[in-house]
Amino acid sequence: MKKLPLLFLLSHMLMAQNAAAPPAAASAERHEFAIPNFRTESGVTLPEARIVYGTYGHLNAARDNAVLLPSHYMANFQGYQWLIGPERALDPSRLFLVATELFGNGRSSSPSNTPEPYHGPRFPVMTIRDNVEAVHRLLVEELKITHLRAIIGFSMGAQQAFQWAVSYPDFAGRIVATSGTAKTYPHGIVRLEGQIAALTADAAFQGGDYTAPPRKGLEAFGMVWAGWLFSQEWWRRELWRAAASPGTTFEQFMNGFRTRFSADANDYILQARTWEKHDVGATPGFGGDVERALRSIKAPLLYMPSETDLYFPIGDARYEAAFIPGVTLTPIPSLWGHTAGAASNPADGKFLNETIARFLSAQR
Repeated sequence: MKKLPLLFLLSHMLMAQNAAAPPAAASAERHEFAIPNFRTESGVTLPEARIVYGTYGHLNAARDNAVLLPSHYMANFQGYQWLIGPERALDPSRLFLVATELFGNGRSSSPSNTPEPYHGPRFPVMTIRDNVEAVHRLLVEELKITHLRAIIGFSMGAQQAFQWAVSYPDFAGRIVATSGTAKTYPHGIVRLEGQIAALTADAAFQGGDYTAPPRKGLEAFGMVWAGWLFSQEWWRRELWRAAASPGTTFEQFMNGFRTRFSADANDYILQARTWEKHDVGATPGFGGDVERALRSIKAPLLYMPSETDLYFPIGDARYEAAFIPGVTLTPIPSLWGHTAGAASNPADGKFLNETIARFLSAQR
């Protein structure tokens, strides 16, 4: 059985144990949407591209109560449980929530589940725009939705939210981005390349045509991931104890990262490449100018970087926010690093839900 990313597990464990909202997870219906002959930005045409998605609640008669929740790195459609519920920002008794899964997560079209000639390392690199274009078709063609009340995204979900705001500026009434930026800047690429290098250095990787999981590479990948996930202050204060079972030692907690990543190695790499290539400035019509692309955003946008995020530094968010006309920049005051944007602890969960709920209820 595949293990979920540690971030997903932390957010669910802590919110279930400590948050004021009801402990039961919101239930979703699983769906799948297939697109024949899907042409990617790289020029490769997949004979079929599949998107797995979940829905919460019901679409009303006016078809105007839909909210899109695009998934983050290797997550499934249940990655926003911290935001969904009658006492949280998104109440499925009033809203129709569509939670989509990124290409490469092992359920939507991915290196691991696509037949030759695009199996494994031959699967084309997908961009955030590829994902947005596919989901746009899902919404318009399958669900007959032509306008969203909001798009809310964490991490790579935030990258998608920014791309929606640039590619389809009138499609959503509001945009929320937590712990994610509109472009992956060079330092982020260096970090991701370090993780990929740790994984592919395993001789068992065999250029991506492995016959058994490259376990040593996956262990190294997990340790590199761990070094960036939380803030240095989080580690110094030993806040990891709040995420561990009673009696867990530091060595045990740290070593847990070595076995945390057990999904398909090519899937991990594919989504890392998607992450690396994200740049709203590369959207057709903007000539590579990220500032110009950001100025084109029409929808009010709530930008919530984590003050201690090492993946998407707050300085990058402040730089981008200066060019977005209708932005509300609200940093998350947290020591939990990147994970703060997905409510990995009760204080951040409360801050996120209250801030997002106010933003969604405000008049334009």
